[in-house]
Amino acid sequence: MAFPIEQQLEQIARGATEIVPLPELKAKLERAARTGRPLKVKLGLDPTAPDIHLGFAVVLRKLRQFQDLGHEVILIIGDYTALIGDPSGRSATRPMLSPEEIQANARGYVAQLGKILDPARTTARYNGEWLGQLDFAEVVRLASRMTVAQVLQREDFAHRFEQGQPISLHELLYPLAQAYDSVAIEADVELGGLDQKFNLLAGRDLQRELGQEPQVALMMPLLVGLDGVKKMSKSLGNYVGIDESPGEMFGKLMSISDEMMPSYYELCTDVPLDEVRRLTDAARTHPREAKKRLAREVIALYHGPEAARAADEEFERLHGRGRSADAVPDEMLEVPVPSEVVTDGKARVVDLLKVAHLAASSGEAKRLIQQGGVSLDGRKITDPSATIPVHTDQVLKVGRSSFARLLPPAGA
Repeated sequence: MAFPIEQQLEQIARGATEIVPLPELKAKLERAARTGRPLKVKLGLDPTAPDIHLGFAVVLRKLRQFQDLGHEVILIIGDYTALIGDPSGRSATRPMLSPEEIQANARGYVAQLGKILDPARTTARYNGEWLGQLDFAEVVRLASRMTVAQVLQREDFAHRFEQGQPISLHELLYPLAQAYDSVAIEADVELGGLDQKFNLLAGRDLQRELGQEPQVALMMPLLVGLDGVKKMSKSLGNYVGIDESPGEMFGKLMSISDEMMPSYYELCTDVPLDEVRRLTDAARTHPREAKKRLAREVIALYHGPEAARAADEEFERLHGRGRSADAVPDEMLEVPVPSEVVTDGKARVVDLLKVAHLAASSGEAKRLIQQGGVSLDGRKITDPSATIPVHTDQVLKVGRSSFARLLPPAGA
């Protein structure tokens, strides 16, 4: 390892909420430097949703920092634990996925991970390799290493128990299964969001119980979504996907509040922290310029610097001073309207937002309309039940920079 230990610690600690325990991490890094054996850094992924957004990228980027420092990343694709479903933060039992759904989602994850991780230092393992080999007696022996009292210390379980909501026995096995993943690969470090703290610490305990050196648990914060209230989530519609177009990413990032900029800079970019402090000081840098810099930095990571510059220029053309009120992009997604959403030559705006991929669900589409963020050919739409004629080309717009050109159905 060519990097000084203190430099490694400083980079690893950037943005981290908690490292348990920090002295053990330092000792592991020192040993790795002395022996030349890189650390095994683990992240467990239950393939329940294949799209990666900036919130999930926070943990992936931390893994990449470990790789850049010379360490090895091991991704545990939870094909077996997904049969249970991670109950972390859940108020109800999560539905089990079929093996076919699990495999399809896993392929989606792996295809996108290369945008962040170094494939040469990344190993993907499926935990069905070892969990699927355990017989019932071995599961019982493993379960003897963890008490019900320990599991009920988790806030989500404790809350459900107090509220009289059901907790299935298979959910109690989830932390044990994830902990056994750490035993199986002899993990040195495990990463996760703050909501994964119990599971990560369970891995430490089980490794110690079974005679292994316990892993270090590194928790990253949960990135607040575009609404400024809840964690970033595709189901809530408050996300920025890493596979979205540069223009769409730019517009979304320009919509965040000024107060959110420091955490977005720290967690989503590589801008040095002393520069972040200058950029997010309104007395030294205008918030609009700071936000534009943030958008360029994020987009450059996933689409390249040239795409970031072009997205900035397009945003200025559409939203800068002196812009035309009806300015639209030179190029945008063209969406033929499916005939099945058309009745008597009209379609619901909610349905059009979905077919244009400007909203993931009817609920999200209605929220966007109610918030005043939807317009058609420059006319704002505020009624979620609105219908419009679809016999001519029309431009549907959401927010500041998401556009789609609606093409009439064939024969209309």
